[in-house]
Amino acid sequence: MERTLVILKPSAMARNLVGNIITRFEQKGLIIAGMKMMTLTESLLTEHYAHLVDKPFFKSLLASMTALPVIVVCLKGKDAVAVVRAMTGATNSRNAAPGTIRGDFGMSGQENIIHASDSVENAEIELQRFFRADEIFEFTPANLKFLYAPNEA
Repeated sequence: MERTLVILKPSAMARNLVGNIITRFEQKGLIIAGMKMMTLTESLLTEHYAHLVDKPFFKSLLASMTALPVIVVCLKGKDAVAVVRAMTGATNSRNAAPGTIRGDFGMSGQENIIHASDSVENAEIELQRFFRADEIFEFTPANLKFLYAPNEA
């Protein structure tokens, strides 16, 4: 099964949306393999957003992402990266479809509630960036046989 990273951004924290968002992932059938609260540093964010460092909005992004602690989550499931990206919606929340996390909870391109890994390769890199190996757990949920057909799990 694939693993992916989700960051519940300061905008989710400030608006008390953490429980609603985690519930959506659990109801979909994704498995929480790791979760913690942390304060993001400028050095960690510069590494994570290296592709945006030269953009004019980068300083604003840093200020936004360090405004409050965040929740980082490792989710696991079949095609987890694509499933989570579909649930997350378009980066600019005003363009995100209703029913997606950003579409239902956001109005901003920057204050867009959530980060989700964009590929399987980046998910593994990002998970290593935000979690130590002993913070991600391998276990088989009791309800797994009700989430997937035998040939899918």
